[in-house]
Amino acid sequence: MSGLIDTHCHLDLLDDLEAALETARQAEVVGMVTIGTRWSRKQDQLGLLQHSSPELRIWCAIGTHPDHAHEERLPELDEMEQALSAPGVVAVGEAGLDYFHGTEEVRPAQHATFRRHIEAARVTGLPLVIHARQADDDVAAILRDEHAKGAFPFLLHCFAAGPALAQTALELGGYISFSGLLTFPKCEEIRAVARDVPEERLLVETDSPYLAPVPKRGKPNTPGYVAHTAARLAEVRGMENERLRAVTTENAYRLFSRARP
Repeated sequence: MSGLIDTHCHLDLLDDLEAALETARQAEVVGMVTIGTRWSRKQDQLGLLQHSSPELRIWCAIGTHPDHAHEERLPELDEMEQALSAPGVVAVGEAGLDYFHGTEEVRPAQHATFRRHIEAARVTGLPLVIHARQADDDVAAILRDEHAKGAFPFLLHCFAAGPALAQTALELGGYISFSGLLTFPKCEEIRAVARDVPEERLLVETDSPYLAPVPKRGKPNTPGYVAHTAARLAEVRGMENERLRAVTTENAYRLFSRARP
């Protein structure tokens, strides 16, 4: 069976990393991207790369989550570019907009930080991992505005938005990643979007330790559980599970080009 890549996890938040990595190996996960949430803690993400092995590769992204955009100052673009050139770094982020947590007064900081991450993605060619929560219209508007200044690679991670944002992302060349939300009984709208995403733009993730998929719901999520999300996505799309695994893994290597063996 084809190996899987968990395109979004938070290894620094797992209670038992070694156990999680063993579970991932048993689930035939061959790689994972651990995601930064504070630029000031980039060394934590880089430190996790020491757990990478030939049979289970670990890469990282560096960035500041919108929940922390008002708390952290990003360095100048040239300093960001230098940090992002470190071995094992395959993406920028996560960054974006979160209006569920973000009050009106912090939204300007979220917008400015989102745009700075886009600049970094454009300059480095690394994909931007985008967090979008209850901010569909503004995320779409910023993506269109920034794309007009010059293309940049990106993905919408843990997709939980409506079809309009998905369509905007796809029109601009973006990828869409589905998490355990896809398996939740009440998330039919997410499954409807997942049916229509072009095959070459599909990705899967866990966002662990959050959002464990059915049948692991209610437990701490780990990267190995991406296999459950992939199986459900294959079912939703009417694909053979083996093909879905192969497609999403090839897509991950295409987007995270530094990760390709």
